[in-house]
Amino acid sequence: MSLLLLFLSAFGAATLLPLQSEAVLLGLLVQNKQHEVLLIAVASLGNILGSCVNWYLGLKIEHYKNKKWFPVSADKMLKAQTTYQKYGYWSLLLSWVPIIGDPITLIAGLLKENFARFLLMVSIAKIGRYLFVYAAFALF
Repeated sequence: MSLLLLFLSAFGAATLLPLQSEAVLLGLLVQNKQHEVLLIAVASLGNILGSCVNWYLGLKIEHYKNKKWFPVSADKMLKAQTTYQKYGYWSLLLSWVPIIGDPITLIAGLLKENFARFLLMVSIAKIGRYLFVYAAFALF
């Protein structure tokens, strides 16, 4: 049950939902009921898959940009696209950063970033983040 909770919190945290997966991971590390490698793998998988959902939504979102309910203005969308195009797929290494990371993965889909490259860059970022959280935990 704890692994499912970790997976769901990591998945949700990678989408545009305001969730925090690091606290769940740290709580499970403190409890020491699961092997650390398994916890990091489950958190990483959930977070990476959540980012893949953002990429897919970005791929399909342009169809709805002229709807009244669309949550992002045309100006903000253009600014995000320009920024992504400026830094390219390397910006996906920031996909772990709160607030800016989730929109980056969405914009990558909107700009039809190659999925294999997207997956590689996001995986590096997400796994790296959880390894950092674990290393900080292990030091203290």
